[in-house]
Amino acid sequence: MAFTANIKHLLFGTTLALAAMSSASAAEWKFAVEESPGDVQTLYAEEFKRLVEARTGGKTTVTVYTYGQLGNENDLTELTAGGAIQFSNASPGHLGTFVPEVQVLSLPFLLPESDEAKAKVLSSSPALYDALAKDFASKGLKLFTVYPEGEMVWTTKKAVRTPADLGDVKFRVMTSPILIEQFKLYGANPVALPWGEIYSGLQMNVIQAQVNPPFFIESAKFHEVTSHLIYPGDVEYTTTVVANADFWNSLSEQDKIMLQSVRNELQTFIIAKQKEKNAAALDKMKKDNPKITVIKLTDAEREVFRKRVEPLGAKLVEMVGGRTGDILKQLKADAAAAAK
Repeated sequence: MAFTANIKHLLFGTTLALAAMSSASAAEWKFAVEESPGDVQTLYAEEFKRLVEARTGGKTTVTVYTYGQLGNENDLTELTAGGAIQFSNASPGHLGTFVPEVQVLSLPFLLPESDEAKAKVLSSSPALYDALAKDFASKGLKLFTVYPEGEMVWTTKKAVRTPADLGDVKFRVMTSPILIEQFKLYGANPVALPWGEIYSGLQMNVIQAQVNPPFFIESAKFHEVTSHLIYPGDVEYTTTVVANADFWNSLSEQDKIMLQSVRNELQTFIIAKQKEKNAAALDKMKKDNPKITVIKLTDAEREVFRKRVEPLGAKLVEMVGGRTGDILKQLKADAAAAAK
């Protein structure tokens, strides 16, 4: 991952500061998230903190850092791999430049539709926790968990029901080559921007659309500068939690068992919490902006978009190479088995 001299200097300084903090207590863990206070990742991290501190009798403390406190999304992954942070969220759209194989999780129409089947795949798929975990390890990261944050929803400035409707739309996506390719296939003009620039980009008409889960759209107020919420039913937004590999390997077996127990409990917690957050966010957006139009694509409309992106899996394998094809094949098999 390339960084400018200024960013490298910032990260070096941050690393030293955090290292100094950790030296004060060997049982102080830092958990950085990509979102703001009250958002899904922050709720997960805060519950993680509560459970870990309770189960260690306070001997281990966890400090949660929200978006911007330690840098942007890419900075957090770099800091975690470097050992300055013990845990962080790393969403596939951003992590794809660091662990390219993880972009399989960004593929549309891949995961099962039912919540139960989706949760089973994300919490126990061998494609993720065996095959893909090896790619994380090669980058100095331990894949701790993967969890859903909600259906991806488009906010646009006009009605969208077909690929033709996206023909003149500059559509903000995360900095992932496969997401850029996906929205090209959908018919849009994808633009990669940091999320901190989305609101002003929509306001100034630099972009005309963006995609995120409802809770994040409401939290960032994107519904204030767009007129339509489009539910395409194509992608469940997922995030990974990663740990520094050396840190993980240094843990006692007792701590690892405790963390696996926390992980399993949090999977149930966060699925219920994100559904609650996303439903409340939609209600609030409709209340805040009574003129906003909500469109849920029909099965027939979804099928048109699905066919558009059929080549995307092969394109990802071509772009990334390595074991991506095997991981994708296994993930599809895991998804099919979970859906039965």
